[in-house]
Amino acid sequence: MILKKKAWLIVTILVITLLAFTGCTSTPENEEPPQDGGTEKPQLENTLINLATTTSTENSGLLDYLLPVLKEDTGIETKVIAVGTGKALKMGEDGEADVLMVHAKTSEEQFVADGHGLERFDVMYNDFVIIGPADDPAGLAEKAPDDVVEAMKAIYDVQAPFVSRGDDSGTHKKEKALWEAAGLTPEGDWYVSAGKGMGAVIQMANEMQAYTMSDRATYLASENIDLNVVVEGDELLFNQYGVIAVNPEKNDLINAEGAQVFIDWLLSEKAQNLIKEFGVEKYGQPLFTPNAK
Repeated sequence: MILKKKAWLIVTILVITLLAFTGCTSTPENEEPPQDGGTEKPQLENTLINLATTTSTENSGLLDYLLPVLKEDTGIETKVIAVGTGKALKMGEDGEADVLMVHAKTSEEQFVADGHGLERFDVMYNDFVIIGPADDPAGLAEKAPDDVVEAMKAIYDVQAPFVSRGDDSGTHKKEKALWEAAGLTPEGDWYVSAGKGMGAVIQMANEMQAYTMSDRATYLASENIDLNVVVEGDELLFNQYGVIAVNPEKNDLINAEGAQVFIDWLLSEKAQNLIKEFGVEKYGQPLFTPNAK
């Protein structure tokens, strides 16, 4: 009888021990298991970053789509300063931003070479298009539907109204390079330098029934306009976007740690897939193509 009691006591102790161990290792009833392989949010002293970026990433809706997911995944909150690429690079040079996402690769590489940024990474691309009124007064859709240099010559020849960004943005830099390739200097009442962002320039061109050059994403995202794509597909219209962390030596207040978390997330498989999906449901095509290496 005593042996039976001892055996029962041993079994009871073993069961209690096993239950205690199981309770320590199992997922609590009301708590979901960690996602993404159990990756935890980075522990940052400062979770706010200043992102200087081109207006196309804002006007297209891409940032509104990406940044809430960034915050959920990393805790990073983003103050967006949407300006032309030239202005964004100047802000980085002056230490007024933590990270840049822009689209003028030659200028970006020079920014890093001059010591203003740490390293540049490809993020995504789309293309530029020439858009214009339905009556297409310069006949671009017929004369030069996929030859942008010839299209610029045709616009110049008839002095058809053209609205330029005029703000040293990535789009403006590209436009100036195309006029140069055509051997032309645009000037006169027909050529309007707006000094505005892409969305505002498209609206201005629409009101004037003028031509302009836009990144495809902002054009597709623009509403209530009566402008058509008349030139596209020329390799000169390729539009690459990059991301750069500003050199923290520029300013003691630069959030270098937060900037790096932003870059790592933007280049991650998850963010790149989100970029690939953006616009497909609404427009039937992605507005940007991810190409981070």
